[in-house]
Amino acid sequence: MKINRPNQLNFNPYKQQLQKQTEMKKAAKRSDELQISKEALKLQEKGQPNNNRAKKVQEIKQQIENGEYKVDHEVAAQKMFEFWKK
Repeated sequence: MKINRPNQLNFNPYKQQLQKQTEMKKAAKRSDELQISKEALKLQEKGQPNNNRAKKVQEIKQQIENGEYKVDHEVAAQKMFEFWKK
């Protein structure tokens, strides 16, 4: 019995394995990207503390500690009514 070598040119059984390795290296070189929409940027800006609001909160806290803070019940009830009416 005679066994002949394959008659194909450039016969390399490991060629597919080498191609997979090079593809994996190319995939590893990719970097992630992040794109933030304009709406998300606006929301992010709104999330930052406002100096005027922080000052107002600090004043109210000080008034509560001193026992000087007075709540107008009619205004609070009106605001609650308007909120739940929507």
